[in-house]
Amino acid sequence: MYEKLDNPVYHSLNEYHEKFCFNFGDTKFYNPEVASFGGAAIVSKEKDITDYAEICNDFLIFGAKPDPGNLKTDLSLLVCDQYILENPVQMDLTEEIIELKDENQDELLEFVMKFYPHYFKPRTPELGRYFGIFKDRKLVAVTGERMQMNDMTEVSAVITDTNHLGKGLAKQLVTFVSGKIFEDGKTPFLHVAESNTGAKVLYEKLGFMHRGKINLWGMKR
Repeated sequence: MYEKLDNPVYHSLNEYHEKFCFNFGDTKFYNPEVASFGGAAIVSKEKDITDYAEICNDFLIFGAKPDPGNLKTDLSLLVCDQYILENPVQMDLTEEIIELKDENQDELLEFVMKFYPHYFKPRTPELGRYFGIFKDRKLVAVTGERMQMNDMTEVSAVITDTNHLGKGLAKQLVTFVSGKIFEDGKTPFLHVAESNTGAKVLYEKLGFMHRGKINLWGMKR
């Protein structure tokens, strides 16, 4: 039922996010102004990687280990746990949650780059909706949508200002955003680093089910 999540970048760019797709051989990559991710139908080959590296020299390939051939590249591995949510979270929302619009983009980018710089690009907010919680007119927590297929949407950028941790803001935002995804008739999913035990406990308490592990291969020229 969720087999497409074995290769979420490839299927997102083959479906709902097709307009952001750069095709190189057997690999589909996001426009690097939006996200520096790729995914292959089977395995990313040397030419696929080389072509994309001409426009983006630091990127991730989700899923199968790429075959760089004779290409000289630094290859790193980040193992993530993948979760899905099959039913809306039943929880009262006590915070005011605001959809971030064009007028909020500069503040959103500044906020995310402060806490979560590697995976966010200037045009990443085009991938989906982003929502925030403000305190004293200052953005202190965000959550949004990233990869999207026709029937599934990734919950992403779950970030809380370090001065506001422990107040349940992430829980409220993930509940809210996943609810919006259900309203769209889609299934929410997310990725979290294998080592991020605290985040995994939070997601499991909200009802997210562990589907398995997925490898993120870092390529750097």
